[in-house]
Order: sequence, then structure tokens, then C-alpha cells
Amino acid sequence: MPDRTTLVTALQGAGWHPAAWRTAGPAAQRLTSLRHWRDVVVEQDRLGVDAVTIEDSFTAGPVDATGELDTGSVVGRLDALLVANAVAPATRAIGLVPTVSVTHTEPFHVATGLQTLDHVSQGRAGWRVQVSPTPREAALFGRRPGGDEAAVLFDEAREVAEVVSRLWDSWDDDAIIRDVTTGRFIDRDRIHNAEFEGSFVSVHGASIVPRSPQGRPPVFSLAHRADAAAFAVDAADVVLVTPGYGGLEARDTLALVRDAEQAAGSDVRRPALADLAVLIGSSSAAAADALAALDAAAGAPYASASDTSVLATTVPELVTRIGDLRDLGFAGVRLRPLRIPLDSTAIARELVPALVTAGLRADVASRPTADLRTRLGIAPAVSRYASVSGSAPVEVSA
Repeated sequence: MPDRTTLVTALQGAGWHPAAWRTAGPAAQRLTSLRHWRDVVVEQDRLGVDAVTIEDSFTAGPVDATGELDTGSVVGRLDALLVANAVAPATRAIGLVPTVSVTHTEPFHVATGLQTLDHVSQGRAGWRVQVSPTPREAALFGRRPGGDEAAVLFDEAREVAEVVSRLWDSWDDDAIIRDVTTGRFIDRDRIHNAEFEGSFVSVHGASIVPRSPQGRPPVFSLAHRADAAAFAVDAADVVLVTPGYGGLEARDTLALVRDAEQAAGSDVRRPALADLAVLIGSSSAAAADALAALDAAAGAPYASASDTSVLATTVPELVTRIGDLRDLGFAGVRLRPLRIPLDSTAIARELVPALVTAGLRADVASRPTADLRTRLGIAPAVSRYASVSGSAPVEVSA
């Protein structure tokens, strides 16, 4: 676990509250523009947030009780992986972690898209892995009926994550030799086929993208229940834990992950981030009133639909909560701002310096600017094929 508290902001449209677009002002007009995403991410980067996750789904938005798109919420989204690639050149240090589903997506495309992001961002890519369980999503592809049981989806996701990892490893760091004398651009012995034959996917061959700066971008996975925690232990580097889901408190939800690690025989304690939905106000009363107004506009309390705790809070209260979570063993937090840009701005401009003052983070000027794995306290990725080609273990460049 890194000594400093990890801080990640989860970005979704105008915010995580379905009525947030009504308070977003001009930003609500730009949700499908690069300007919106660049402005939000650049601010998080400039003021010291470690990473942003970018939500995505095969659905255009939430559905109502009839199964139709909910016209009271934001409908329509941009592809998260493409957004991350687009904003990368405008940022310097922040990790960029798009959500990419594995249920209907070919592992080859997942692997190469994320490798490309790692190259474009110079080692700041991550991947939030997600399954897509609904028949509505399956119907977009027409390959299967959808509605698979969770166990099936997670088994498939394990195979996809394994194949993606193999494709990421398929090029050695030094496979490109550019030997003008012999006329060889690559050493073919340093490119390895990712041979995999599973129940769901079958892949034979190497990636088309040379090994990226991190080797393997860190994988994030939501661990909000026991089966999800078991998958995260098998496939992820960072787990996102949701206090409040199923009535469990932070200590109990973290125990799901640690129990899964023990059951898997893993000696690695993965960094766990508490995943919290936040609305930040100038006072507790002001925050509560703002949340109540959003709930009234949406026609229902957001807390009843959220899979994590919903905090209408102030910056000092949030600092105290984060300190308590660190004491429980969390590496940090992923905060879901209910309103963007209001709450995402408060996270960057107010929460970051408050955490520094509280001794929970170093000053922005002294933050590490190395790759995302290093910032998260995750060991460098050593290729499974390193001993095959006789190459040295992979070194992570700063």
C-alpha cells in the first residue's frame, strides 16, 4: 500500500446523480464534446488527483420502470477509451482509466486499445474491467441472448482478462531493434504468440501493438459482493469496494476482498479503494439541501438506487472519513461526484489541499510523475515471456 492516500475521481456525464444535468449549466450542453472532458480531466490533473475513471456501458443511459430509456436522465455517451486517448495529450501526470466491457468485446480489441492509450499517455493508462449482463446490451451484438448468470459472466471475464494480459506481454521491451545494417526492424524471437484456448475465447497470435510503457496497465475492478471480489482477486490490481452495498459497512466490504485473497491462496494484498458517491457543500446543511433538491427533481432518492454510500458532506467531514478509511486498511478512495463540474471541482480545488494539510497526501509539487502502476504502489509488470526470450525483467520507465 502506498504511504500516500490514493485519490481517484469517477467521471460520468454531468455527474452520478440522474438529475445532475439540470444544475450543470453550460456543461450540460457539452457532454458529448471533447471540450467538456478535457476541461474536467485537465483540472483533476493540474491539482493533483491520481487518476480518473471514465464510465461506459453498452446502454445509452438508465432505463425507467417500463424498460425504456429514462428521459429525465442524461442519455447518450461517448466511448470511454476513445475519450481517454483524446484527453491524454492535454494531461501530464494523471492516470486515465476507461471502463471497457469484456462481455461482448473481443479481447484483441480490448488489449490493443488499452496498449495504445498507454503509449499515448506515456504510461498512465489503466483499465476498469466490467461485465455487461442485460439482454438489452446483448441485443446490440446479436451473438447471444444475454441475461447470463453472474457466474458465467465472471468466468468469461476471467478468460478475457487472461488473454488481454498475454497479449500485453506478447512483445518484449526490446523486440524493435531497428538494425539498419541487417535491414531488420524487429527481432521475431522477441515476439510471442498468446496461445489460449478456453471455454469462451480462443486466441492465437501476438498483439499488433509493441509492449507499452507499463507493460500491463493496472486493472481496476468493482468488488461490491463476494463473487465480484473473487473475480477482482483473480484479474485485478486494484479493487473498488462499495461501503453501504447490501447494508455492509466499510470494514465488512473490505473483508470480502481479504477473504477472497485468502481463499485464492494469494499472498498479494491488492490496494483497495473505498468507492463513495459524494456531494460537497459549504456546510452539512447546504449539502443536504442540495441533495434533497436533486432527489426531488429526479422523483426518488438517489441513495435508494446507488450501490454505495451517498455522502452529502463538507470537505472537512470528507477528510475525516478518508482518514478513518485509511485506518481500516484502505489505500484511498474513488469518489463519484454527484454533480460535474460542481463536485469534481471541489474534489480537485478543495479536497486535495485539505488532505495535504491533514497529512494524508504530499503536496502536488512533490507528487510522483511516474507511470500509473508506480503511483498506485503496484509492482512493475514482468512479462511471462521474459525467460523464454532471455530478456531481462521488464523495467517500468518513469
